[in-house]
Amino acid sequence: MAELVGVYAASHGPMIVRNWPSLSAHWKETLTAGFSELGRRINAARPDVLIEISPDHWVNFFIDNLPGICVGVGETHDGPPEPWLKEFPHRTIPGHPELASHIVKTAVEHDFEPSVSYKLALDHGFCIPLWKAAIDPLPPVVPVILNDLEPPLPSVKRCYNWGAMLARAVASYPGDLRVAILGTGGLSHSIGEPTMGRIEEAFDRACLARFEEGDAPSLIAFLNEELPKIGNGAAEIRNWIAAHGAAGGRGFDLIRYDAIPEVYVGCGFASWKV
Repeated sequence: MAELVGVYAASHGPMIVRNWPSLSAHWKETLTAGFSELGRRINAARPDVLIEISPDHWVNFFIDNLPGICVGVGETHDGPPEPWLKEFPHRTIPGHPELASHIVKTAVEHDFEPSVSYKLALDHGFCIPLWKAAIDPLPPVVPVILNDLEPPLPSVKRCYNWGAMLARAVASYPGDLRVAILGTGGLSHSIGEPTMGRIEEAFDRACLARFEEGDAPSLIAFLNEELPKIGNGAAEIRNWIAAHGAAGGRGFDLIRYDAIPEVYVGCGFASWKV
């Protein structure tokens, strides 16, 4: 049977790559330390497959066709289309259609109705953490896209339950696989709003403290109350919530957190106790 060997989370943001040459040495060291420790932990878990949860930033979908949840079931996925990610080392990323299809089947059995795609392009939300964390060798990836961008968004509780379903799907998969889960996105940031560039550090730290405590109902209630008051990019915390659900609501180890205005995002890195 398959085994869940690790659950992780990381922030992402285009400016981590686009603004890298102009970042101070301090912020470069900070981001490198966070990604490096995340990668060390993932590499140490030796996953055969990585389930990665991220939004789609208008690469595969738009408002005329915007699924709440989509699972990539293809044999391969295209690498990032953004021209500023041309140094990403993989033009094609292997998938794992057997596990992906099993996830979809399990989801339907648990009253979810995910969309499926046999051909996705994985944008910066997926690829920046894979690249900067130096996950090597890169295992096959099962991409899970959550709509964190445009209302109606899946509820925080729904995302938590989706993560719990992912754990059940892994546990019931008949193959001998080591599976890790990585939720990417957030923390607080604002894109295309008057507050663009603002980081809500107090919110981020309060949110992370609740993740560390591991009290899922308290965390969900906190986010239901506070997320509407924070910049639109903070909606990506749903991907962390899904990871939290996959880890059974256990508390996690915060690898590090830094509010870095130059990259427009509160940068957090974490792993759960599984």
